[in-house]
Parts: sequence; C-alpha cells; structure tokens
Amino acid sequence: MENQFAKDIIKGLKSRPKFLPSKYFYDKKGSEIFIEIMKMPEYYLTACEMEIFQKQSSKIIDAFKIEKGEKIEVIELGAGDGYKTIELLKELDKKHSFVYKPIDISIGALEQLEINVREKLPDLSIELIRGDFFQKLHELQQDNTKKIVLFLGSTLGNMEDEIATNFLVEIQKNLNKKDLLLIGLDLIKEERIVLPAYHDSQGITSSFNLNLLQRINRELHADFNLAKFQHEPEYSEKTGKAKSFLKSLEKQKIHFKDLDISIDFEKNERIFMEISRKYNDEILKNLLQKTTFQIKQKFLDSKQYFADYLLEVE
Repeated sequence: MENQFAKDIIKGLKSRPKFLPSKYFYDKKGSEIFIEIMKMPEYYLTACEMEIFQKQSSKIIDAFKIEKGEKIEVIELGAGDGYKTIELLKELDKKHSFVYKPIDISIGALEQLEINVREKLPDLSIELIRGDFFQKLHELQQDNTKKIVLFLGSTLGNMEDEIATNFLVEIQKNLNKKDLLLIGLDLIKEERIVLPAYHDSQGITSSFNLNLLQRINRELHADFNLAKFQHEPEYSEKTGKAKSFLKSLEKQKIHFKDLDISIDFEKNERIFMEISRKYNDEILKNLLQKTTFQIKQKFLDSKQYFADYLLEVE
C-alpha cells in the first residue's frame, strides 16, 4: 500500500475507536462545501472574526508597535481565500511598507489568494510561498526582518491540545525575539450557539463530512453507501470541545476492492471525523507554557464569541 492516503484511511478505520484524518476533507469538492459552510448563518466564526478586522484593524496594527521605517513581513499560514486578511492588509498598507508572504501547500490556493488580494490592493508586494509551514518559517527566520505571523479562523481548534501545543512550540522556535503571532480562536460558549455551527438546518456540514466517504469510494474503490451513515456532532460546554462523527446506521461491511481489504461496522458505531476546540484565556495560557510566547493583547467581536490574540516571542 504505497499510497499515503490509503495507508492513513485504512489505519483510521482499523483503529478502535475508528477515525478519519480531517486533513483529507479538502479535496476540490470538500473545499467548495467548506466555503458554503463559512457562509451559513449558523457558522458565526467567519462573521465574528471578519467584524474584528473590519472594526479594529487600526487598533491591531497599533499593537504591533512597528517602528517608523522598520522592515516587516506579514506571513500567513493557510490563508484560505484571504478575505478577512485583506481587511487587515488594507489598513496596514496605509501606515507601513511590508511584504505579504502567505504559506500554503496548495499552489492553486495561493494563486487564487493572490488574485483576491490584488483585486483590493493591486500594488501590494506579495511573495507566494508553497510548502510546509515550519520549514518555510525556518528559512524566513534567517534574516532579521520583523515577522508578523497570522494564523486565523480558529484553525488551531482542529487540533487536540497536545498537537496544538507542539504546533505553537514549532512556530515559536522558527521566529526571533519580538516577532509576533496573531492567532484567531473561537471562544467557549453555550451549546445553543456552538452546536448549530456544526449541525446546520440545510445539512451542509453533513455533506462536508460525507464527502470524505465519497472521496474514499472514488480514490480507493471502496463501497461506502452514504445513506447508511449519519452525521452526528456533539459539544461540551465544560470541555469546550465540539466533535463531529459519522454513525453507521446498521451493521455492515465496507469493501476496498483494489486493496482486498474489508472493514466491519457495528450498528451505531461511529467514525470520529474532526474536533473544533473552543478556548478561553486559561486554555491558551496552558498551551503556551512550553513556548516563550506572551499574550500582549486580545481583540473581541461585539458578541464576544471570538478572539484574535496577539502573542509576542520573548
């Protein structure tokens, strides 16, 4: 089994409990569905962070404490379509000279991002960087230009705490003293607000999860019957963890024709699909204990649903 996708899928489905790696959600169709998710009325995260950038970009830039004439680089990890980032870049462009350096593994995503940014900021200096976040940060670390790293959209919340801690450690290791990280995090809230964001009335989130089974059928010649699986999210206000599962509605066997492998499912057995962690100051401080990052400032939307934290390497 030379295919890494196949190895990861089979490993996850043979595990107890079963899981599928969420990084595989984002094939072409999955990415299109996720754009739909971000536009859903229930999915408050995008609108809340957008509000922060639309109304507080000037305050955020003041908090960067950029000295007059100082050379700076704005580095974004996994920028997506860039629409929120553009709000910050427009304000920063009024006050300072800088180079915008988005990093992503997908050249297609980077090229579309450049189109979106140039539409609003045609003269902005942009350098697209394709590759691994940490490797590219390490390469950029070699010069003494002040770095402002953006990691938005509560993407950190898709990692379990131990993995998130290691992720933050790696970012800090590849930055220099006084460099900054602006990180967007969804905050712990009541279930009535959070759960609909992962269980919308139109079933878009359900189709997002089920699309991974379609991808497995297509690429690995499996025979998942999507009608026999049900999207099942859950959220705990106590832990702040929202989780998504696909539940088998009956006892069944899934065949992988080319791999000559079969996977058994019991009735009501679930596949863990994704975590969407919610935060508060205490949780973030715990994650930062192994780093030299210090929380410098916190920017909230008007509903106090979402926060962008400014961290500095000390």
